[in-house]
Amino acid sequence: MTIIGPKQRRQREPIVNVMLKGGRVTSGFRAALFDAASRRGVSVNEFVLTAAAEKLHATGSEFSGVFEPGDISQTSPSAA
Repeated sequence: MTIIGPKQRRQREPIVNVMLKGGRVTSGFRAALFDAASRRGVSVNEFVLTAAAEKLHATGSEFSGVFEPGDISQTSPSAA
């Protein structure tokens, strides 16, 4: 996957909101999710979006970044 710098990304791809709703999970999954995000020092939203980006990258999708270039691992998409 090619990394595009922040200036290039702003010129080519606008930053947009992701509006998600209706997600329901078990209390155990929610607790594990919040614990994992806390251990990494990020918000739950950032943790979930980064995990989705890693999954997309692992399946061959190409995109400029999640929050900033380099937010996901280039050599091991499942590493975290």
